[in-house]
Amino acid sequence: MRAENQQERLRIEQWILGFTDGEGCFSVSFIKNKTTKTGWQIFPEFVITQGAKSLPALEIIKNYFDCGNLFVNKRSDNHKEHLYRYCVRSLDDLKTKVIPFFKKNSLKTYKRNDFEIFSRIVEMMSERIHLKESGRNKIAKLVEGMNRKKQSRFLKSSDTIRRA
Repeated sequence: MRAENQQERLRIEQWILGFTDGEGCFSVSFIKNKTTKTGWQIFPEFVITQGAKSLPALEIIKNYFDCGNLFVNKRSDNHKEHLYRYCVRSLDDLKTKVIPFFKKNSLKTYKRNDFEIFSRIVEMMSERIHLKESGRNKIAKLVEGMNRKKQSRFLKSSDTIRRA
């Protein structure tokens, strides 16, 4: 790799890191799904959201990671532009592309904690721990420590049996 290409790559990586610190989110949701064996789907995702004017920035990030999708959230309120979301939901892409990037390039804000928990959950899912009730409960407890410490809907559900 030539020196100027390496410098450009480093600039892009630092830009993506800062963009994520400001506008990104690592989240894990529990979604009721009657078609799954357990009745629940665990849904990890990395997301960056921007207004329509900044769509080119999301395209740069998507191209860098070479995975994920762009979605539009059309707005009908008093805002003048739609929101766009860059989302990576594939467990394989999260494990092989997104997580290694953020392990190499450390986040500077509170999102570093969310990322650490997120990467642990993705690893647990890769090991198929989420397919057992005890594993789902462990993941749900970890989720409670993310994104301003919301209690997991899974743990509050009447369908969930919690054992001490």
